[in-house]
Amino acid sequence: MSTTPTTFGVIGSGWRSEFFLRLAQAAPDRLRAAGVVTRTAERGQEVTAAWGVPTHRTIDDLLAAGGPDFVIASVPWGQMPITVRELVAAGVPVLAETPPAPDLDGLRSLWGDVGASGRVQVAEQYLLMPGHASRLALVREGVIGQPTSVQISSTHMYHAVSLVRGLLGVDMDEVVVDAREFRAPLVDPLSFGGWDTSAVPEPRTTTLATLDFGDGRSALYDFTDNQWWNPLRARRIVVRGSIGEIVDDAVTRMVDPTSPVTSHLSYRRRGIDMNLEGVDLDTVAFDGRVVYRNAWAGTRMSEDDVAVAQILADTGAWARGEGPEPYPLAQACQDHAISLAVAESARTRADVRVAKEVWA
Repeated sequence: MSTTPTTFGVIGSGWRSEFFLRLAQAAPDRLRAAGVVTRTAERGQEVTAAWGVPTHRTIDDLLAAGGPDFVIASVPWGQMPITVRELVAAGVPVLAETPPAPDLDGLRSLWGDVGASGRVQVAEQYLLMPGHASRLALVREGVIGQPTSVQISSTHMYHAVSLVRGLLGVDMDEVVVDAREFRAPLVDPLSFGGWDTSAVPEPRTTTLATLDFGDGRSALYDFTDNQWWNPLRARRIVVRGSIGEIVDDAVTRMVDPTSPVTSHLSYRRRGIDMNLEGVDLDTVAFDGRVVYRNAWAGTRMSEDDVAVAQILADTGAWARGEGPEPYPLAQACQDHAISLAVAESARTRADVRVAKEVWA
């Protein structure tokens, strides 16, 4: 683990920007926000008062104040490709929020302008979440043999596609998408805005899609509006392979020709009962060995926070020449191209093929 703290700047001051500032406060010895670019001085004063971070009006001012390892583009979808181009032109490594452009033409245009620069990574964190990272480790070890299908009902669109492609080991392969939408009543008691004590069942959309990557590799996408927050809709994931499968935290596989065995991912959490080590996830184990260790233990971060903090640290290492690319622009473009195909297929009720794209 590098002892060099990761320093980053942020373009934008919305709630997603504050997500990164909060993580820097939680781990000040490892993450440092060097500054934030805001549209107005008034908004800048608010950000400084809330987070103790200097603010600037322009990218040039941010960079002149003391070069961070990289700069995060945390702006609305329509502005994202513009800001990414500006940062690349300024010669700074970039971590773009998801998605890097709103639509397929925007993805192609952005890639044409900055793809060859090698300066752009994307903040796609889901494969770094402790549970998913543990499943991915077992898949890569060959515990369930060759991965053949993923069923995911958890997060939406490009995030879900990232999980599917990562767990299947799919790169830029062509895919045929078949999607449908269904409306049904559902109580939605909790959202980003908090609890709604007067919530009643209202129509909500569930999108179901199959993804055919060829060679027997497939995925089932299942997402209901607000599934991230709604406590009445669980998150589920299945990874099937040639000699077994993973269903959430249960791993079933053949250990000899007549012996199917099921083991479980075991999460050690600090702070339960009389444990006084703090309040953190510590490790994830499988069959008596640790397959995931929380590098952010001691910060009291949630599992999603841990994943975002890790991609910040990984991006810092990459920008300093100390580590590999954490999530290159080409991969994020492919994720979003497939997610756009899900939306198009659901709208047209017809198959949509995602062929080889310019970033492939």
